[in-house]
Amino acid sequence: MAGFGSYLKKHTEALVKDVGIEPACGLTGKSKATLGRYYSDNPEHADRFMPIDAVAALEKDASYPHVTSALAELQGNTLSHDDRRPNDERAGGVNSDVIALSQRFAMLMSEYQQSIEDGIITVNEAKRLLRETTLLQQVLIDMKLHLEEESG
Repeated sequence: MAGFGSYLKKHTEALVKDVGIEPACGLTGKSKATLGRYYSDNPEHADRFMPIDAVAALEKDASYPHVTSALAELQGNTLSHDDRRPNDERAGGVNSDVIALSQRFAMLMSEYQQSIEDGIITVNEAKRLLRETTLLQQVLIDMKLHLEEESG
């Protein structure tokens, strides 16, 4: 674990600052001083890390899963962050997913058609294609979850 500590502490600090110190205290039930120790680089706090339940509580309200992402990176894994935060769960299950899948695929093909018209895909066009690909992937994940739920 040596060497990973400072990396995790930096991401813990980013998480707390993303949520805000006061809200983080409320969400975790920890004091400002305790939260500060979790990301302190002082030698006396080198072995102190935020408990996983506190990380989960903070990442639920954060704009990005800072610590989870750092843990994944340390293991050579990547995450697909879904920043869609719908107000309500989408109803309809697999049937709705199939429709959403076809609509997303159509959007991806439309972006591709526009991007390739001049024979060159620019950086901005590539970013739009990547965004559409990620949205398509999210629909597939939703569909997978609905299928597991129905078979389960």
